[in-house]
Amino acid sequence: MKKRTITLAAVAGTLVLAAQLPASATSATLLRLRGGLTLEIPASWRVYGTADQVRVVTGACARPNGGYFQPRCDSFWIMGPKALKRGGEGFRRYDPTQGPYYPASDVQRCPTNPKYGHVLGKAIVVSYRNIGVAHRAHYRVWPGRCVSYSDGGQKSTFNQREWYLPKTKVLVIDQWATPGLAGILKNATWAN
Repeated sequence: MKKRTITLAAVAGTLVLAAQLPASATSATLLRLRGGLTLEIPASWRVYGTADQVRVVTGACARPNGGYFQPRCDSFWIMGPKALKRGGEGFRRYDPTQGPYYPASDVQRCPTNPKYGHVLGKAIVVSYRNIGVAHRAHYRVWPGRCVSYSDGGQKSTFNQREWYLPKTKVLVIDQWATPGLAGILKNATWAN
């Protein structure tokens, strides 16, 4: 079976993405990331973004090429070193021990409804999870609340899950409870 390769390359040292798509329809696509990390994702998922900020769209999405806080897009993000430099609240360097990925200094739009803002609380899960064999990621679950801009009243909730690999500077962020994502990460492969 012939395969074609799509490659998005960027400046050396940034996240490099490649997806191998079989000529005929199959159920999986290989997503190649920095440091030799490869994820096997469903072929129905679509990949968008730059070399350092990749969005994997898993369902309905109004604007798949929208920025990080673009609402109404079933997806997860894979961030690289440049995005992490200003990925903490207030545009500080991202550090999973100091808070979630939140590259802003004000209240941003709720992932599920742009009429509301979202607020992330203190981590409710703090642990380590493997991404492939012998690659331990810092794992955090941050509870999110969608709130009214006018009175702060809670309208809905979500969780922001994060897997961070400090050696390769890769961060996976999921606000949509993406089915199967934890297993995909656990079964990732690494090039030697």
